[in-house]
Amino acid sequence: MKRIVKDPKTRRKEILEVAGELIKNQGYVNATVEAIIQKAGVAKGTFYYYFKSKEDVLDALVHSMVDEVCTEYKKIAAEPKMRAMVKMQQMLRGQNQLPETESELMEHLHQPENRELHERINIEIVTKISPIFAQVIEQGKKEGVFDVENSLETIQFLLASSQFLLESGLFNWTQEEQKKRIQSMQAIIERSLGAKPGSFSFI
Repeated sequence: MKRIVKDPKTRRKEILEVAGELIKNQGYVNATVEAIIQKAGVAKGTFYYYFKSKEDVLDALVHSMVDEVCTEYKKIAAEPKMRAMVKMQQMLRGQNQLPETESELMEHLHQPENRELHERINIEIVTKISPIFAQVIEQGKKEGVFDVENSLETIQFLLASSQFLLESGLFNWTQEEQKKRIQSMQAIIERSLGAKPGSFSFI
């Protein structure tokens, strides 16, 4: 049988898609390297050519997810006729509308054994997404809806604290406790950005 040679980017993407599907259907623990290899129909050497380990696959999947979010946020931020508050609504609501597979990956990251990886992802989110939010905040300052001196640094603090307190899964908040902290975060965002009280009630 003639050996099929695929473009490296295509092959790597295929392995990632298979891994994501396995994690979604079987959970991260059961999605072994062997299972990924079999379902992808590649040799073991091919898998290790692209990835060092299963953790490396998960790392790549989540980074890919962050990049996809960044791409969508950049499109929103670049909309010339959209007001800054509308952009904020679309971007912040979008964080809670991840596809099922990506949500499951994020849920897996909350487990203690993935704490280091989770922290790396949080750094990635703060590093890549903050400049996009800062761009929208600067637009909002021109429109008179925000009044903040250091847009980038302020949004970095807000993103980092929300990721740690609300998204890390470390605190085991009850639903009611989580609701109160989201309400507090809303007030903190409004005061930090110099926005009108209640303007972030959509969170």
